[in-house]
Amino acid sequence: MTFLEPTASDPVARLSARPPLSAPRESLRPAAPSQPALGLLGLLLVLPIAVALAISAGGDGSTRVIGPLATYSLPLVAMVAFWWEDWPGTRLRSSWSGWADTALIIAGAVVLAGIGQVVAGGLDVTGLFDPTPGPGHVPTFPTTLPLAGTAFVAMLQFTLVGEGWPLRRLPRLPAGLLAVAISWAIALIVVFTLVQVTPPPGSKAVARDGPVPGADLGTALVLISTWQVLFYVVWRGWPFSTIAARARRLSCAHAVVIAGGTLTYVIAHDLLGLDDTRVAAVAGCLVAAGLVIGMLFEDWLSGRLSTHAERATLLVLTLALAALLAVVLGATADALPLARVGPDEWVEHAALNALSISIILHVAIGRRWPFLRPPQRSRAGRPLI
Repeated sequence: MTFLEPTASDPVARLSARPPLSAPRESLRPAAPSQPALGLLGLLLVLPIAVALAISAGGDGSTRVIGPLATYSLPLVAMVAFWWEDWPGTRLRSSWSGWADTALIIAGAVVLAGIGQVVAGGLDVTGLFDPTPGPGHVPTFPTTLPLAGTAFVAMLQFTLVGEGWPLRRLPRLPAGLLAVAISWAIALIVVFTLVQVTPPPGSKAVARDGPVPGADLGTALVLISTWQVLFYVVWRGWPFSTIAARARRLSCAHAVVIAGGTLTYVIAHDLLGLDDTRVAAVAGCLVAAGLVIGMLFEDWLSGRLSTHAERATLLVLTLALAALLAVVLGATADALPLARVGPDEWVEHAALNALSISIILHVAIGRRWPFLRPPQRSRAGRPLI
């Protein structure tokens, strides 16, 4: 089971040559123990956290303050979950492991959001934490979001689609840090060369000329994320995992995921004329639904259906849950007193940041504690009796 495998306690240990998430699987695997009960129990923890992230600062405040911080945290979440395999939390007891890693991620997100502000126009603590900072400040929403979103999508593309190659040959600690650095380097190149930034009136943020408006880039990035989640969370790397030659496998995977997301954007934006924020909101619901089906209820259907039937069923369930989320979150947005963000912007935040990050923290970092307790380990990495 991908997200329930033993965690690492040695930061200098090397990673496996290929991420377990996309490694070839047997055609039929036994169903995960306690599923779907384990996933249903997880909802008891995931949903309250998601609600808190979505509305604790009000609809406007949560979207404009918590949303950017959550987006900046996502590369760090991927680093701790997929590269460090939950180190340094693995040096603590299971009841503290996930919380320690989460505290580290939150602190890192604040630092990265501050760097994003510097890139946008200057460090501004008020703009970092105040949803209505007023003139003369640098708000993180929406000015710095192209940088944060690009860094996260690049991190997932490098980590999952690219299998972390060639950094997986390094010890896990420097490999994870380098993966974040590479993702940020890509994001900085994209922001400085492609993105058009139009700061809010009176803001100290710097305007930038570029061929791609920030809102358009953001929507395209969310659509690429939907393809990443479909292939590498819902379908566990299929069909690319069946290609033995790494060069061919990675080339095909990168091309299909990036081209698929880009083509989806072109169809939605240029051919159908759909609004960018509406497309991003629906795509965010797809990402959240994919994480619920593929991560929270991981391996529920394995061994119960044939391989082809399982993949088809997972796709149908993901699409159905995404539609349900879009309806429920849309109705909730209409009921909220939103003044500075649109309903679709809140729906995107609630699905893509609040719900999605809560699932990843619970399953991939918290290792489903307290509903599933991993073996206790000593500082030397030996199991404790």
